[in-house]
Amino acid sequence: MTTPAPTDVELTILMPCLNEAETLEVCIRKAQGFLQRSGIRGEVLISDNGSTDGSQAIAEGLGARVSHAPRRGYGAALINGIEQARGTYVIMADADDSYDFENLEPFVDRLRAGADLVMGNRFRGGIAPGAMPPLHKYLGNPVLSFIGELFFRPGIRDFHCGLRGFNRARIRTLDLQTTGMEFASEMVVRASLARYRIEEVPTTLKKDGRSRPPHLRSWHDGWRHLRFLLLFAPRWLFVYPGLVAFFLGAIAVGVLSFGGINVGGVGFDVTTMVYASALCVIGFQSLLFFWLTKLYATQEGFLPTSERYRRIVAKWSAERGLLIGVGLFVLGVVIGIVQVILWGSLDFGQQNAAQAVRIAVPSALLIILGFQTVMMSFFSGVLTTPRREQRPEAVIES
Repeated sequence: MTTPAPTDVELTILMPCLNEAETLEVCIRKAQGFLQRSGIRGEVLISDNGSTDGSQAIAEGLGARVSHAPRRGYGAALINGIEQARGTYVIMADADDSYDFENLEPFVDRLRAGADLVMGNRFRGGIAPGAMPPLHKYLGNPVLSFIGELFFRPGIRDFHCGLRGFNRARIRTLDLQTTGMEFASEMVVRASLARYRIEEVPTTLKKDGRSRPPHLRSWHDGWRHLRFLLLFAPRWLFVYPGLVAFFLGAIAVGVLSFGGINVGGVGFDVTTMVYASALCVIGFQSLLFFWLTKLYATQEGFLPTSERYRRIVAKWSAERGLLIGVGLFVLGVVIGIVQVILWGSLDFGQQNAAQAVRIAVPSALLIILGFQTVMMSFFSGVLTTPRREQRPEAVIES
């Protein structure tokens, strides 16, 4: 098949390749057959990731274009392929003969209609027996897809389908970075955060044609995907758990400061106060981690910003944080001084243990929170210090 001139290419069918000699030929022939039947001006591009089994020669012999990815990794191969693609649109899928390269019309139709990213849905299109391990089919993919939908609202049900099409220029604008298996998640997450138009079409999945095990490692790569989703959703990772822990702990300490309580026949007193104060500190630390993570990630262009976030940052300053921290710290010290005065009224003799703890816990809690706030304020001041060159920020609506 003759490779069209760059200006004539509407569609690039992109396949990352690492030692796929067993199945590469059939995938290329199916992709070329689709282009010929549909009349779409297109090309088949193989982004080779360092194959040593002759995959490159097979692809070139069939008329496909081969680009050598300079770095190893699934994401690195796709990043290289996207950069080298000549098509206005790109449809990507693995070269293991598990995805349907012969029926790509729904992807092209949605892209032509203005979609930025079109995802395949294997659960709607059909999964052949043995095509997907039960662990992936009934646990991994449903759970990760649910989490992805909950965190980012892309409006899709198969978050990790490897067959997907996209507008090349729009995806390049996202400046995708991950070089491993997380790339598949990063594409959907970044497109969702940028409010891209994401659509989904049914597709099928059949058992791949390789005799060797797949490159995917179930638990290892599943964790990497989950970790990536959490890192890109700092509110779910830091804010929501932090708020729950902070307020539960603070309320419990505040209530028990005035005396023990009995709930359903169970008594709660100073011992509960100690653990509640620890819960409050943990929650507060989680919130501080969110703030510092957000500052750093937006400064480096890793996470997008919103107008609301810009307004908050503009109003916040390290000095204000220092004042709040010092205020909490001083209040804690004052409560401690009051306790020492009360102890002095007893001629520094033996105190009621429960009453002493009831005062000491709030005092220590405020001192700790104040000190943490001061340190966070200094650190945030370092992160927000103006620099000569900063990466441009991607602005989205909140």
